[in-house]
Amino acid sequence: MSEHTSKQFDHELENVRARVLQMGGLVEEQTVRALQALTSGDLELTRRVIEDDHRVNTMEVTLDEECSTIIARRQPAAGDLRMLMTVVKTITDLERIGDEAEKIARMTQLIYSSDRMPVPRVVEIKHVANVALEMLRMALDAFARMDLSAAAEVVKRDQQVDEEFRSILRQLITFMMEDPRTITHALEILFIAKAIERIGDHAKNMSEYVVYMVKGKDVRHLAPEAFVREAIGG
Repeated sequence: MSEHTSKQFDHELENVRARVLQMGGLVEEQTVRALQALTSGDLELTRRVIEDDHRVNTMEVTLDEECSTIIARRQPAAGDLRMLMTVVKTITDLERIGDEAEKIARMTQLIYSSDRMPVPRVVEIKHVANVALEMLRMALDAFARMDLSAAAEVVKRDQQVDEEFRSILRQLITFMMEDPRTITHALEILFIAKAIERIGDHAKNMSEYVVYMVKGKDVRHLAPEAFVREAIGG
């Protein structure tokens, strides 16, 4: 490969990386707005989240096609190929996080536009949402800086999100058993809690891809302790 071709290839890779982070920024914005709407009842925010979903979808399709073209034309090896494969996997998870943000927005519209009897406030929703959002930010940062410590921290926090989701589920079941009139509303809250838990799962996936990109190791399906050893061990 000539020096000119090599520089052009490096530019193409850097452009792809930058656009992944741009897509990540949009998805993060969607998630923040959806959660703000849930707290405030601002239905204008929910509309913006739903409208932005097609932009996220378009970015995923465009980036996926570009990565396929680069792989076919440049036939990259080793680290460069791993980076492109990481991008393809990462944008899939980002698109799915966007879908979860849209679900939160749609459920929020139902909750605030109905006259149904509300369930008692589920305090943990806001807390677990903040943890999941922080996981997304850390996963994007890990990708940007190829930071394995940040990737490991995301995986640790995923356990916290899962535990808090189970706690919310138990609360909601109690509310529904005590007063059947809360069932519809409680189920809407449950769908939101599940969407938040899934955002955490997708952020965890993204962190696993960072380890693959940097070390060439597939760390999917490892227990959190084993993941941390692989990521930041020797």
